[in-house]
Amino acid sequence: MREIIEGLNFNYINPDQVICFRSYGTKSPHVHARCWSLPRIWQKALGVKPHYVIEVISEKYDSLTLEQKKKLLIHELLHIPKSFRGGLRPHKGYISSRIVEELYRKLENKSFF
Repeated sequence: MREIIEGLNFNYINPDQVICFRSYGTKSPHVHARCWSLPRIWQKALGVKPHYVIEVISEKYDSLTLEQKKKLLIHELLHIPKSFRGGLRPHKGYISSRIVEELYRKLENKSFF
């Protein structure tokens, strides 16, 4: 995850505050991963900084190719807003297959992997 964040110059994302989590089972046939945030009210109540969780659904994620995995992680990172304060970006206007594809090509040209 750190290599993707650094490779795409997502400087607004603190990789130490992005937790990767593998889970099993989902009732949704289309979900391979999710991005979760710690809302501001919880941050204040617990006295912690913003954190995000990128969850991959093992039985779906594991069968993807390396290219598909990278694109999926890019997609999930795009849900993290530039403010990095605990909110989440919607798909509309921020996330599309075209945007993910462009970022993937940029990442691959840097040869981090």
